[in-house]
Amino acid sequence: MAVKIRLARRGRKKAAIYDIVVADARSPRDGKFIEKLGTYNPNTNPASINFDENKAFQWVMNGAQPTDTVKAMLSYTGVLYKKHLQIGVAKGAISQETADARFTEWKDAKTAKIEGKRQDLGTAKDAARKAALEAETKKKEARAEAIRQREAEKAAANAPAATEEAPEAPAAEGETTEEQA
Repeated sequence: MAVKIRLARRGRKKAAIYDIVVADARSPRDGKFIEKLGTYNPNTNPASINFDENKAFQWVMNGAQPTDTVKAMLSYTGVLYKKHLQIGVAKGAISQETADARFTEWKDAKTAKIEGKRQDLGTAKDAARKAALEAETKKKEARAEAIRQREAEKAAANAPAATEEAPEAPAAEGETTEEQA
């Protein structure tokens, strides 16, 4: 029986979440499986990969063949590197302590890199939000200034017209005008 480590889809339409499962190669994608190792969520940035690395390592060492996508995940989390080191130990090329030290060093560097990416994404998002807010504020101030200028022009246009149309000075008390006669 050929055993594969592959993804089984679940979740709603256009928001897929996958289970990482060990299944017989002949069973359907979302069908019967031997063991569930974890989950994969491609909708987050960076994608969330949560699975039991020890069980995955055990299945890989026993001959389970990962699909291309799962192979990339196993490589990303270090399971395939751990397999590589363990094969070196089995052949006598390196000792178990050396292999463990190399894996721990690699895992620490990888974790730091992932955390750095998450922080960079967070700061980039905040910077984009601030830039959008500043642009919106500038646009709002420009509109307010344009409205003030139009109102000032209207007021200036109405004020001289009002002074030009002002009635002439009233006649002196002793003089009669045509209207009074």
